[in-house]
Amino acid sequence: MARPADPHAREALIAAARAEFVKKGIRGARIEDITAACGLSKGAFYLHYSSKEALFGEVVGEFTEAMNQLVVHRLKATERFLSEQGPLEAHDVAERSERYELLVTLNAESDLKLLELIWAYRDVMNVLIRGSQGTDFESLVWGMVGRETARVSQEFQRLQAAHACRSDVPPEVIGSLVVGTYLLLAQQMSQMEQKPDLAAWANSIHRLIREGSLPPAFTASGPSTLTVPKKVPKKASTSPRRSTQARALSRTRSTPRS
Repeated sequence: MARPADPHAREALIAAARAEFVKKGIRGARIEDITAACGLSKGAFYLHYSSKEALFGEVVGEFTEAMNQLVVHRLKATERFLSEQGPLEAHDVAERSERYELLVTLNAESDLKLLELIWAYRDVMNVLIRGSQGTDFESLVWGMVGRETARVSQEFQRLQAAHACRSDVPPEVIGSLVVGTYLLLAQQMSQMEQKPDLAAWANSIHRLIREGSLPPAFTASGPSTLTVPKKVPKKASTSPRRSTQARALSRTRSTPRS
């Protein structure tokens, strides 16, 4: 009769494998090193997983599923905001209206949940970015980035249509800027031992993105009233005499060369 798998051994294998994947990448990690790190045998490993790739695939599956749930929750929350409050307009951002602050809070909460998830799986993100070359996981992170960039771009397209953000920047550029920022933060977190203030990160990043994309005609105090002064043509001199320098230059030009 087959021996039942120990669920605690499964957790130990996952923790040891995640550490090995960070150090050596998926291809470089060895099952014997994973099992030695947690005091188990290779036989115990194969009771739970058919390969190291299968183990990593399970962890990545948990991460991507949690990511997808956050995206769905965010989309529903945004649609609920729009149906209750209406679309955001430029003056809302410029004046930091109650409606604007409500949307900032909503998005900052969503961004915080995303950062918390990335922190929990920062080692996995590190492996996907730096240690998955030559494996089936190599393009996974870039597929995630592409989908999220498209979502953010669509959100900014809607803001541009309502004149609530600048229209001189293509939405896909804004989407790449936003998602690229989070990708770099994920890489930065993978090198940290102490957890940063993720709530402050989420709020400040969101404000920079929103207010940095404000239409140029608006300032923090409302529509700009600055105007460019017109150039005033210089009046011709009314003096009947020209300057000494001008008369000298005229005589020089009219004197024939020898």
